[in-house]
Amino acid sequence: MLLDAPRPGLGVLGSVHRIAALARLNLLLRLRDPGQMISYVAMPMVLMLVLRPLYVRALDAGATQVATGLMVMFSVFAISLAGNAILSERTWRTWDRLRVSRAPAAELLIGKTLPLFVVMVAQQSILLVYGCLAIGLPVPPNPAIVLMSIVIWAFALLAIGAALATIVRSHGELSVISDVGALTLSSLGGALVPLSLMPEWAQVAAPASPGYWALTMMQSAVAGDVAGTLRPAAVLLAIGVMAGAFAARRLARGWGRGGLM
Repeated sequence: MLLDAPRPGLGVLGSVHRIAALARLNLLLRLRDPGQMISYVAMPMVLMLVLRPLYVRALDAGATQVATGLMVMFSVFAISLAGNAILSERTWRTWDRLRVSRAPAAELLIGKTLPLFVVMVAQQSILLVYGCLAIGLPVPPNPAIVLMSIVIWAFALLAIGAALATIVRSHGELSVISDVGALTLSSLGGALVPLSLMPEWAQVAAPASPGYWALTMMQSAVAGDVAGTLRPAAVLLAIGVMAGAFAARRLARGWGRGGLM
């Protein structure tokens, strides 16, 4: 197998080689079927233009709300992309072949999700620039904190998607959970309607949604509020680490094997 091809050096060099081999393959697969990636960029662009007048009239920071809200909402759909990247290997009966290679479960997860990570960072960056140019989103005074927020949010989402792929047993299950979960997490987090306008029960439940922390982090980052960005960033980083560790453990113990399909 390509993952077992001899390379000079062991340890870190061998790990980098295996991850790079997996990432190249998955990038090729993603580029051959770019439909979802394109739709997750085009749809929020259209909605930003359509909803901007309503949000601007209703809210003082309407442009920020509509831009960051749709960024968070459509990024959550990437959970299905991460899940399908792993679940497809099980459907094709090739996951067991990957597991018997020299690559441990953590390397397999990184190699499968790294191309998606790049795609998600690009998607969020494009939407942010579009928001500034097209709908009046204020230009962030601290781009570095915005980039950090995008990176952490992408990491958390991909880790959740990977964990979900080790639980579901079919693409149908993954689609239902991802779509319903994406709308629930983003809307409960205030992506569509500001939290202050939501029912009391929703305001109480909102912190249980990663979308709440993502929206808080993005809005704080766009405003240049470093202190307000760090707390939700820490929460999302913890969620990502826990979800990634859960996925790696299940795959390492064989619960994600193709034979379970």
